[in-house]
Amino acid sequence: MTLLLIAVLFVRFCERKTAIKPKTEHTEEIKRLTDVADIYFDTDKKDSAIYVFNKVKVLCDPKTNPIDYVYAVTCIAELHQKNCDYIASEASATEALPYLKDIKNPRYSWIVYNILGINYTHSYDNKNAILCFKKAIKLKTSVWRKSLAINNLVVVYMEQHKYKEAAILLNILASQKNISSYDAANNNDHAYIIDNLGYCYYKLGNSEKALECYYEGLKIRLQPKNDDGLSTSYKHLSVFFQKTNPGLAKEYAKKAFDHASEINNIVERISSLSLLVNNTEGNELKKYSLHYIHLVDSLNLANKKIKNQFSNIKYNFNKDRAENLQLKALKIENNLQLERQKSRIIISYVIIAFVLGLILFLYFHLTLKGEKEKNDAIFSSEIRISKKLHDELANDVYQTIAFAETKDLENDENKEKLLNNLDNIYFRTRNISKENSDISTDKNYPLAVKEMISGHKSPEINILINGFDTIRWDEIERNKKIILYRVLQELFVNMKKHSEASLVSISFNIKNKNLQVIYSDNGTGIKNNSLILKNGLQNVESRIKTINGTINFGNNSQKGFKISFTFPL
Repeated sequence: MTLLLIAVLFVRFCERKTAIKPKTEHTEEIKRLTDVADIYFDTDKKDSAIYVFNKVKVLCDPKTNPIDYVYAVTCIAELHQKNCDYIASEASATEALPYLKDIKNPRYSWIVYNILGINYTHSYDNKNAILCFKKAIKLKTSVWRKSLAINNLVVVYMEQHKYKEAAILLNILASQKNISSYDAANNNDHAYIIDNLGYCYYKLGNSEKALECYYEGLKIRLQPKNDDGLSTSYKHLSVFFQKTNPGLAKEYAKKAFDHASEINNIVERISSLSLLVNNTEGNELKKYSLHYIHLVDSLNLANKKIKNQFSNIKYNFNKDRAENLQLKALKIENNLQLERQKSRIIISYVIIAFVLGLILFLYFHLTLKGEKEKNDAIFSSEIRISKKLHDELANDVYQTIAFAETKDLENDENKEKLLNNLDNIYFRTRNISKENSDISTDKNYPLAVKEMISGHKSPEINILINGFDTIRWDEIERNKKIILYRVLQELFVNMKKHSEASLVSISFNIKNKNLQVIYSDNGTGIKNNSLILKNGLQNVESRIKTINGTINFGNNSQKGFKISFTFPL
């Protein structure tokens, strides 16, 4: 088992020196924290290393920076593994699995599968251990990494007592020398392979080959800088001679214990003491037994302290992480609120701009419409005045001039007729002037309307007015008063010119805050409504609509004419 841990640690050392990290948002801080964590890792300060690597893990976005993230979680997994917390180690290594596909270099995948395989081996989950080691072997990595994965697979076969299968693989590995660029690594690897091969031969009953392998491995490990696993060689030899040479077995067990004490490996010391207990008697047995019990109790106590310490580290990190997540959530919420506020401001500006644009459009549209209607009204008025001057005055003026040129004006009768003609022309001109003069819209407005209506009375025409004095004319807008005046004027001019009426009725009343005016006469009327606009009323409808009013031509016939209109006050 020691081989597994040492091999992974050596690979991790190489990975830390050669890993190339991409640029990320927190590149400088990730690099700084990773360097700090590596120092803690190399100096065996596991608690500090885990704490800092967790900070690196939080800063990394595994989707954009998978290398730094995978490196951090695998280092955490190894640290948990070194402290025999295989469940936590498995959990950390598993976090790297989804992001291995984003890393082109297969050595990161090899590290993850190797860590998981060792965890499963120590957890006696041999099936998954074999699966992970086989995945590591299939990766396109160096021969050295493949040999380490194969050697780890051999350990699982040995745990399953498949010594024959293990021996086949070990013989293949033993034939491959100098597969690493480091001599120390080559020697250590070969010593592990040969020693394990000797153990397989021992279990298969081939004592000669077993002892040969044990001594070859021991020879390598006795060399300077190659003493990794030396206590294991001594223990294997102690077991080998336990039945045939108890004294030699005791000697090797003692050497294993001394070396384990020298390198301060408590696990190796305990396993060596168990061999000494089996190979001693009397006071030595008691001494070694008490020592064994003491070390086991110390190891259990140390493991509890480590687990408690790691629990505190996890708690502190989770607490820091929760606070960081809370701060990030608050920051995100604030950013969202700012974005919403910006969106609301933009929408408000768009709405304001739209409303202002609509108002401007309506203003210019209504202004142009009003100008057009005003111009149309002026044009219509000019045409009407021109027609009146032509139809009503031009002929009279021509006849009067002809009368004056052909008749003797010294004659009193002719003179009187000329004066009457001139008076008639004057009165006609004055009426036309009144029809198109400015309208008084102040307190004299009711009187002006009555005078205009009375001006159309004659001995042959009677005009009845109902409800006129009930209207509060001072509360009506000036523009509406002018339009009402002109509409009534149009109606009476049309009556006098076309209807030949003898009786006219006009009524005023307030209905639902609207002024309603009903005009009717007993004239000749019209045949159909299509002729209404051709009978001097072409301006009536357009004028009423300009003040949001409605007009209704009654059921007219040849015996009378009726029209009603309303507009809001």
